[in-house]
Amino acid sequence: MNTEQTPHDVPTTAQLVESVREWLQNDVLTSTTGRVQFHSRVAINVLAMVERELAVGARQSIDHVRRLSELGVASDAELAAGIRSGAFDDRIDDVVAAVRSSVVDKLSVANPTYMRPDDQSP
Repeated sequence: MNTEQTPHDVPTTAQLVESVREWLQNDVLTSTTGRVQFHSRVAINVLAMVERELAVGARQSIDHVRRLSELGVASDAELAAGIRSGAFDDRIDDVVAAVRSSVVDKLSVANPTYMRPDDQSP
């Protein structure tokens, strides 16, 4: 249950997305073929991504900002520029850990099946 105070009643955004995804998955996908079925699969995958981002996106954003801050940068672009310039050559292990964590976060939303079991975030 969402204990956060919002002006919106149920159903929540997550519940709405889940309902549409389930309808596509259980009703539309099973009663269509060809192009419509393919597009239904695409929509189901997109909605599943949205569900995962709604569930963990805020925490991932906080973690990402913290990782960048620990490296002394404010953005991915700044980190990339620092890597290209060699500014992080003496902290390569820290950079690898931060980038790896960001990639794991992205994959956990985009498609968790792309990760090996040992890649999972704690």
